[in-house]
Amino acid sequence: MTEKTAWTPVALSAAIEPSTSTGAVVNGTELVVWRDSTGNAHVWEDRCPHRGMRMSFGFVRGDHLACLYHGWQYDTAGQCRHIPAHPQLEVPQTIRMQTFAAVERNGVIWAGSTAEVDAASLPAEIEGLVPVRSLYADCTPEKAIAALSASALPGATGTPEVERLAENYLLVASDTLRLFAAVQTMGPEKIALHIMAEAGAPVAALARYAQALRLTLETPLAEVA
Repeated sequence: MTEKTAWTPVALSAAIEPSTSTGAVVNGTELVVWRDSTGNAHVWEDRCPHRGMRMSFGFVRGDHLACLYHGWQYDTAGQCRHIPAHPQLEVPQTIRMQTFAAVERNGVIWAGSTAEVDAASLPAEIEGLVPVRSLYADCTPEKAIAALSASALPGATGTPEVERLAENYLLVASDTLRLFAAVQTMGPEKIALHIMAEAGAPVAALARYAQALRLTLETPLAEVA
């Protein structure tokens, strides 16, 4: 993670169900994105302090995330609360996960660059959006924007207008449809686009559009000059 961008999208909200976890990468940093049993989202470094096991391979137990390797359990603040091999041990406060702020906005889970980040810098809230899909491609954000500008949306005439609503949040608008794409930079040549649409949009057709877009992004002919 870096301080350059205060908030980075890491998953569609609909993709992470309560009591589940998944891995994500932001600028080369591996993260675990998980929900506790009440549905609250959390973003941590994807590494158990004990032996470095990926926490995204672990399992959720109520409001704890447990490591798959030795079962060490961490509460929602990232503090280790239980070590199965030493059940009576009062766990030292120094054994804790590195945590990042996590906020859900416009159907997307956003990770802060640190544990405390001002939510005012998130994109403005838009009501009624529905998930389309998350799209992963080996390309730069600039190439993705160029491809979005050149790809007609389903049922639309002409190519859409692409507007940056924030540094990593795009509006893709045609005469009949509006998409919103949150751009996750995973590495120098790897991104994810977390795509949402307005209520009533043809989600199945948009999912096919997104799949075709991914193929375009990974085709040399689509290179940005």
